[in-house]
Amino acid sequence: MAASVRTPPPPSLSFFSSSIFQIPKLASFSKPNSFNSQFKSLSISCQVATLPILSFTGEKIGETYLDIKSALPETARAVVHRAIITDQQNKRRGTASTLTRGEVRGGGKKPYPQKKTGRARRGSTRSPLRPGGGVIFGPKPRDWSIKINKKEKRLAISTALSSATESMVCVEEFNERFEKPKTKEFIAAMKRWGLDPKDKVMFLMMDVSDNVGLSSRNIGTLSMLTPRTLNLFDILNSDKLVLTPDAVDYLNGRYGVDVEISEDDDEEEGDFEQEGQDGGEVPIAQQAQFLGIFV
Repeated sequence: MAASVRTPPPPSLSFFSSSIFQIPKLASFSKPNSFNSQFKSLSISCQVATLPILSFTGEKIGETYLDIKSALPETARAVVHRAIITDQQNKRRGTASTLTRGEVRGGGKKPYPQKKTGRARRGSTRSPLRPGGGVIFGPKPRDWSIKINKKEKRLAISTALSSATESMVCVEEFNERFEKPKTKEFIAAMKRWGLDPKDKVMFLMMDVSDNVGLSSRNIGTLSMLTPRTLNLFDILNSDKLVLTPDAVDYLNGRYGVDVEISEDDDEEEGDFEQEGQDGGEVPIAQQAQFLGIFV
């Protein structure tokens, strides 16, 4: 009797089966509790990138170097994925709330007699089975925030920056070039730098003048960031990255290989966006804390 051959079902696309997130297997260790010093020294890699410096007119006037940390290819996707999920999830307010049948107003009177009506038994008009009733297993206020290590978050940002060096350009300081707000002049400058206004472009500058901010705010595909507003989402969501020489020096000084994170350095990129940036009100407990009232 011939054995029947069973064809396996087609694989479904998921986080673990997708080729985008596949991670090559590492060599097995002889002892489960031992750690090879060879892998420890290769935990973080770095690759120096050369960036051309363009003038305001679009001419090349020099070169600069971007030398920052970068995770290994085997762990880069996992580090960046964890950091972006953490940033997106920590922005959730968690204020969605529904009423259960015990919280809905009314329903104290029995709608109709228990027997001799031919209908189903009803004890309340606020039952979840009837319109206007409570909600079964509905959302309640909760805290969605999750924690990520400071070094892991910085490594994710530096890894994303190092992976975008091919689409990165450095331009000289142009704050003083705009004597008055003019979007038309800003678009012309972008074209001289080889940038398409229709593409998603991220500018990283140490300081944004009022005229530059007003000239660029009407361009919907442009993000004008400073070191305080630098975040992982805008880096990954951009097609082109434009830096100034001072911004390159800042990145080398903050995400360089020899940079150590001190305990007093609590300021993180994009943290200010977590409070009051989504148009909502500040929680009452937080307002009381600001006023010095202990609740």
